[in-house]
Amino acid sequence: MKIQIFTILGIAALVFTQKNTVLAQTNSSFEDLNLAPNSFWDGSATPNGTTFTSGNAIFPNNYSGFGYWASGWAYSNTKDSTTAGFGSLFNAVTASGFDGSSTYAIGQQGSVINLNPTAIGKGINGFYVTNTTYAALSMRDGDSFAKKFGGTTGNDPDFFKLLIRKWQNGAIAADSVEVFLADFRAANNTQDYILKNWQWVDLSPLGNVDSLSFELKSSDVGNFGINTPTFFCIDNFITTDAFVTTNNQDSTADNVVIFPNPTSNIATIRLLDANDDTAKINVTDIMGKTIDTIFVANQKEMSIDVSNYANGVYFINIIKNDTVITKKLLKQ
Repeated sequence: MKIQIFTILGIAALVFTQKNTVLAQTNSSFEDLNLAPNSFWDGSATPNGTTFTSGNAIFPNNYSGFGYWASGWAYSNTKDSTTAGFGSLFNAVTASGFDGSSTYAIGQQGSVINLNPTAIGKGINGFYVTNTTYAALSMRDGDSFAKKFGGTTGNDPDFFKLLIRKWQNGAIAADSVEVFLADFRAANNTQDYILKNWQWVDLSPLGNVDSLSFELKSSDVGNFGINTPTFFCIDNFITTDAFVTTNNQDSTADNVVIFPNPTSNIATIRLLDANDDTAKINVTDIMGKTIDTIFVANQKEMSIDVSNYANGVYFINIIKNDTVITKKLLKQ
């Protein structure tokens, strides 16, 4: 199964501690990494293998002894969104990190993210992604290696996408989350696009994760593989630091039902297996901020008045019996 991501869905903020039930999240924002202004780190000072860490995520890097960034991750705070070519490899096409922040990470084909012991084997909310300036302008204009997406007529059904798979218990899952970094497959050419903003990638459907692998695919393939520059940028990689269950919004398999959804006023939460255990329900917005908190003891239903909430996506996080169940709620 592939889960396609086309729109920003939001961020669930989740964590369970047995004595004090709270919600939290750990954000790999990369702002904790030291960089001089308008510079980047590619591992050149420690060739042949190193890592850097932000939040609960570990990013492997391999700078070749022959003088080039060979694999893994780099990070940058450069701001050039207009210069084409390999020299813009370490530039995000947005000219900044997510929401105007300074620092972001750059991945390439085959990159892996490992988790530290606090997060390993637990859920991941997701991250924001965009193109490098190098890849975006190559797809827009073409270059000596890669074609212009859409071709001379604009009708070529080109695409460039990122697939994310999880490793768990030593095995890689067949399922993937995929996000299109460029998509020219629509019959109507006005719908063609190259991603030039930060887009949220929801990884919660992957469930509990030990590590992640990243694969890029393109319609522009030559004798030596993909012609499109195989690089991408990420920011705000957020772990839940809790064991999670994942179910569809309208599913009763996790014994939780929320209705009506969408709603403009009252949302009812029904716990199908309510007993005398105490549950805590937190409502969080897309940035992980707690909007409302409800303690539940031996109740099957409770209501939340969302009439004063801004329109958008919220997350209903039910914490009970060492488990966090997350449901999306749309206020409109």
